Amino acid sequence: MSKLRILVADDHQVVRLGLCAVLAARPGWQVCGEATTGREAVAKAETTKPDVVIMDVSMPDGDGLEATRQIRARLPDCEVVILSVHESDQLVREVIAAGARGYVLKTDAGQNLVQAVEAVSRHEPFFSARVAYRLTAEPAAGNQPLTRREREIVRLVAGSKTSKEIAAALGISTLTVETHRARVMKKLDLHSVADLVRYAIREKLAEADRKSTRLNSSHTVISYAVFCLKKK
Repeated sequence: MSKLRILVADDHQVVRLGLCAVLAARPGWQVCGEATTGREAVAKAETTKPDVVIMDVSMPDGDGLEATRQIRARLPDCEVVILSVHESDQLVREVIAAGARGYVLKTDAGQNLVQAVEAVSRHEPFFSARVAYRLTAEPAAGNQPLTRREREIVRLVAGSKTSKEIAAALGISTLTVETHRARVMKKLDLHSVADLVRYAIREKLAEADRKSTRLNSSHTVISYAVFCLKKK
């Protein structure tokens, strides 16, 4: 019987090594490749033809969502498990829309990663408990999905960027920035920039919050990998 081929894509080396150690320790499983960017993940998937891709959602040079869309379009039999520290309603919807069949929070990787790979290898969905709850919970009033551009603008506003600075960073006009921000405020039923910043922090769009959370979750993955290696 052929081995289950798995590609691991994560831009943090210690996390990637930990994941590979956990996965390679399973009988009948083979890590067929590693990637550090979204673009590299797509290229490696096309050359190695994995059965399952473990995909970090936040990577440079093409994020995990775009890489997932491309892999699912080019390799329809290959399943993707998103591995992330984020669990906002918006991101959960985007992950499903991108075609991923699994979604595991990095803080739950020690408990859920192997189960997720087993499930998606049978073409069955798997989600961490908190993600599954978000899928079944009723959407909150005034919490309509944001577009990718709107999410970018919210993140930059939360990072104390002015409309002029945001316009320069995104290559659009200041008026367009203001229009997007007004549309976001209306969608989310928010009434001030302070409300918008609080939303960004809660939804893990604020940059400072994102970095610290990713570092903490990395220790969870590494600790579990060490535990698995000690058992061998």
